[in-house]
Amino acid sequence: GPPALGLRCWVLLRHLGALPSTEPGSLTTHVLNTATGLPAAGLALRLTQLGEPGEQWTELAQRWTDADGRCLPLLPPGQAEAGTYKLRFETAAYWKSLGYSSFYPFVEVVFTITDPAQKLHVPLLISPYSYTTYRGS
Repeated sequence: GPPALGLRCWVLLRHLGALPSTEPGSLTTHVLNTATGLPAAGLALRLTQLGEPGEQWTELAQRWTDADGRCLPLLPPGQAEAGTYKLRFETAAYWKSLGYSSFYPFVEVVFTITDPAQKLHVPLLISPYSYTTYRGS
């Protein structure tokens, strides 16, 4: 892991594919700090699903990003269902850990899964005063 190799070396080897990536899953994310151009390591996030008739959110997973800004899959293969989901990223705590304040205390990304068999990747790009997300591959 990172402590034995040193963080920069570990991130580089992981990026180049020399170390195993996270296991496959049907829903993944990746968080990048656009202020530094580096992965956002140590950021807490959680996944919830909107229940029918659409009033109650049920927590499905909690994760922390690793040195590469990634985490274990939020939905393992075969566990996705059609429906509305929300990823909540705890951005204020992340920025505070780096000595910055954040305009956004957290970021919530709400999306719909229509085809549970399809792999989904939801990246998040963050800075203290902005964020961007998109459907990745």
